Amino acid sequence: MGEHVLVPIDGSPASKVALDYALTIPEVEITVLTVVNPFDIDPLSPGYKSPLGKAGMPAYSQEWYQKEWDNAKELHEELRDKVGDVPFESVVKLGQPARQIIRYATEHDVDHIMVGTHGKEDRSNVILGSVAEKVTRRAPMTVTVVR
Repeated sequence: MGEHVLVPIDGSPASKVALDYALTIPEVEITVLTVVNPFDIDPLSPGYKSPLGKAGMPAYSQEWYQKEWDNAKELHEELRDKVGDVPFESVVKLGQPARQIIRYATEHDVDHIMVGTHGKEDRSNVILGSVAEKVTRRAPMTVTVVR
């Protein structure tokens, strides 16, 4: 059995490049993980704040969550077609992205995390995205940041 690699996928170009890089590892077993974040961060208010106006409350309707979940599963199916015969698992979680990535990797004996430098909200003046930075600092296994 080869190396078990976790690739957090959010649909961004950097996350897809991370998957491409993971596929270069011989005898690799890949798990792609998408985390649906239930909170909307209001940049004008400290902490979490939902559109409902209550700090720390889930931000969207059940329909929104289902749509995000379905979009993640659809993305994973597209990626499954791309990886060919490589052992591939698709996982969608709900929560704070960095925390869920590390939790999954720890609980499922992941050997290596391949993460893109930036997610969907790419900012050109930032060297490393916040999720990639948190995962790099906190994960107990090898983390490769792919650009």
